[in-house]
Amino acid sequence: MGATFLVCHGAWSAGWAWKKMHPLMAASGHRLVTPTYTGLGERAHLANPSIDLETHIEDVLNVIRYEDLRDIVLVGHSYGGMVATGVADRARDRIVKLIYVDAFVPADGQSLLDLNEVARPRMQELKNSGDGWRVPPNPTPPDTSPADLEWLSTRRVHMPIKCFETGLRLRGGALTLPRSYIYATRITPADTFGPFAKQAKSDPAWRYYEIDASHSPNVTAPEALMALLTKIAAEPAR
Repeated sequence: MGATFLVCHGAWSAGWAWKKMHPLMAASGHRLVTPTYTGLGERAHLANPSIDLETHIEDVLNVIRYEDLRDIVLVGHSYGGMVATGVADRARDRIVKLIYVDAFVPADGQSLLDLNEVARPRMQELKNSGDGWRVPPNPTPPDTSPADLEWLSTRRVHMPIKCFETGLRLRGGALTLPRSYIYATRITPADTFGPFAKQAKSDPAWRYYEIDASHSPNVTAPEALMALLTKIAAEPAR
């Protein structure tokens, strides 16, 4: 039996950004579920100023509930690490492994902007120069192909800033399920995810991996990401 991978996608993005991964997962006998958060992607018409991290956690929890997903390998990419941590906290009996892909790893009470404090002034400036509650997408990595750049740029939408400002609230205490971190080594000068990679690499409770890719390997290196995800899913829990 193949694994069920459930993705918590990144900011400004949506389930569509994992399009390249679906045929790879299917060919390997796995199921890939890529829900879209409220206010993004095909749900952009639902965008409103009240959307925050809790909204997106509930989005994914409802997919688990209504699709009756079990034995889940939960994947959090980038901002999705915030969402995945909340989902893993509240659906502990449904998840067997948690994989962070170049993602934020929050502790109880932390927001994304707590973890990326240097970005706070720019986010506030962008919000205030727009409609007052959303921020435009970050630039795509420089190694993104022209075709992929066009594909991404026509689909990414502005993100409610409350998603970045809301602190995560863990309800069941510290997570103890098997966790892995995949660090994309084609970094920007800011190296936003380096601290989380370093922490995971030094913690025996985590498994640590690297991928020769920029920040969104689901777009720029899907085969390499597929190989890592299936490897992690097949490894015995420890």
